[in-house]
Amino acid sequence: MHRPRVRGYDGHEVELPSWTAAQAEDWLGRWAMNLMLINVSTRKLRRAVRLPEGDLPAIAGDGTSKSAASRRFVALSAERLAAWMTSDLSKLDLLVIQIDGLHIGDDLVLVAALGIDGDGNKHPLGLIEGATENAAVVQALIDNLIERGLDPKVCRLFIIDGAKALSKVIRRTFGGHTPIQRCQIHKARNVIERLPKPLHASARRALRQAWELDDAEKAEQLLRNLARRLEHEAPGVAASILEGLDEMLTVNRLGLPAKLRRSLACTNSIENMMGTVRRVCRNVKRWRNAAMALRWTAAGMLEAAKGFRRLKAYKHLPALRTALTTHQVKYATKNRLEENLQAA
Repeated sequence: MHRPRVRGYDGHEVELPSWTAAQAEDWLGRWAMNLMLINVSTRKLRRAVRLPEGDLPAIAGDGTSKSAASRRFVALSAERLAAWMTSDLSKLDLLVIQIDGLHIGDDLVLVAALGIDGDGNKHPLGLIEGATENAAVVQALIDNLIERGLDPKVCRLFIIDGAKALSKVIRRTFGGHTPIQRCQIHKARNVIERLPKPLHASARRALRQAWELDDAEKAEQLLRNLARRLEHEAPGVAASILEGLDEMLTVNRLGLPAKLRRSLACTNSIENMMGTVRRVCRNVKRWRNAAMALRWTAAGMLEAAKGFRRLKAYKHLPALRTALTTHQVKYATKNRLEENLQAA
């Protein structure tokens, strides 16, 4: 499109409101970003915005070159990342927060958070970069969420993949009583992969029976029995089963319905979001720096949010709200009693 130019009687160029509005909208920039998010490479952008055999030839400087598309994507993705990472979270009625890491290259890890509200809707919450998935990186992410309005006094269920740094930071920030659920799918996979093949079926059966029990005490006993049986054949696996045993059965101890337990006993929601991020980023051949990784990953997370569905067992979320309230009251009363005993 050729830029129209109008000059006044004084010889100065007159600004055209229509052209200014068209520039402000940046339709081509948004179009380019949308195409890149569905894996159209910058080299093929010109073909994507014109008919292959059309009568509109490409014009030098028309803004559809590889470099122009890349500049537009960088500008728009950086703008959306900044807006997203400063958005207000205080109005979200979050009951569940899932945290997981994504490895970018050999020496960069991005830690992301996903929230589930009282209606079962999912919300990408934040993203932070670090060299490893350590306590300092997770603390920086949680601090960002709190600064943006996440109330640390409200009891929520946290779902993690089992990293000790995550549990440590969550309990230090939100209280030692905060309910944390370790992903049962990750735990089962880790256990099965370390066992000899003849033991796979029996171990998988025992784990499934424990996960499905309503009684958390019986479920814990089943897991302890499994660990005892494996002490001689696979002592390392037996120790792994006992490690973090309390956090493996949190949804059982909260007394949640079976359908809701299945939805909240794993990190599937955030794993699915990370799958979309990997799909969006698959055309990236070289990560130049952490800023680039943040921009692309945030763009992928926001792209994934467009296709989010409500949690399968969303109708049972009132039971989770009641269980969390009861849990918080129980430990608040216990803490007050301990304080009174110490004062006496």
